[in-house]
Amino acid sequence: MEKKKLCRSTTNKRIGGVCAGIAEYFGWDPTIVRLIWAFLILCVGTGILLYLVLWFVLPKDNQ
Repeated sequence: MEKKKLCRSTTNKRIGGVCAGIAEYFGWDPTIVRLIWAFLILCVGTGILLYLVLWFVLPKDNQ
């Protein structure tokens, strides 16, 4: 069994690959994760800061 690792996607990215990386890790559709992220940015306001932190913290995948 291959161990999963949370990392940014380099193949399915729009800005930094964070949403696509999270979607790949959990086996979700990247569009759903992007919609949730947009909701966090527009309604809660913490999405931008969290996205930037994850963009710099998460490593790129090896694909």
